[in-house]
Amino acid sequence: MTVTDAIGRIAQIQATLVQLDSVGKTAATGSASGTSASSGTSATDFASALSGALGATQGTPTGAVTGADVVADAKKYLGVPYVFGGTSASGLDCSGLVQRVFKDLGIDVPRLVSGQSTVGTEVPSLAQAQPGDLIVTNGGEHIVIYAGDGKVIHAPSEGRNVSLVDNWMKDSDIVTIRRVVPQAAPVASGASALSGSTAQADLLRSLFASMTSGGSL
Repeated sequence: MTVTDAIGRIAQIQATLVQLDSVGKTAATGSASGTSASSGTSATDFASALSGALGATQGTPTGAVTGADVVADAKKYLGVPYVFGGTSASGLDCSGLVQRVFKDLGIDVPRLVSGQSTVGTEVPSLAQAQPGDLIVTNGGEHIVIYAGDGKVIHAPSEGRNVSLVDNWMKDSDIVTIRRVVPQAAPVASGASALSGSTAQADLLRSLFASMTSGGSL
């Protein structure tokens, strides 16, 4: 890490502490023992606190991508022509569209329908499908993205474009329905979010106090 990177990182951490304070943390009273917090901290503690406070900036946090995100990204490719074997905005086939959309969102899925039909967890029936679910049909030869409200997004066939259309399938037409991401991201309760934020702020504060006073991690 360069000096510039280190300075930027410190500024980011300081900004995070200010943000956590704004949640409503009241100043903690000193402990009766007066023991320094640095004595029980470690590099692992620091990494954990930093990751939590900064929201795990590297990589996509588990559960951050939702079915709604999948549908929104798929809609960016509406009108792209069908190209057999295509995996880019210049041309897509059915499984290429699925792989492209999930790759945009930081999720790797297999290239072919045969592989995509095994990812995630199985949804029992069309009635339980949620936006972002993958529906495999045509005997395992075609895959579409369920968009909700009885509609799907897919790359149909040669000479046609990626389209948002009314779902034409019945359960008897479907090989499998796969859920790769949840419909919505879990939301922490106000109390638990506040507790987590203040705890992270306290730990970061104690760690920085240790560093600046000559202590080591």
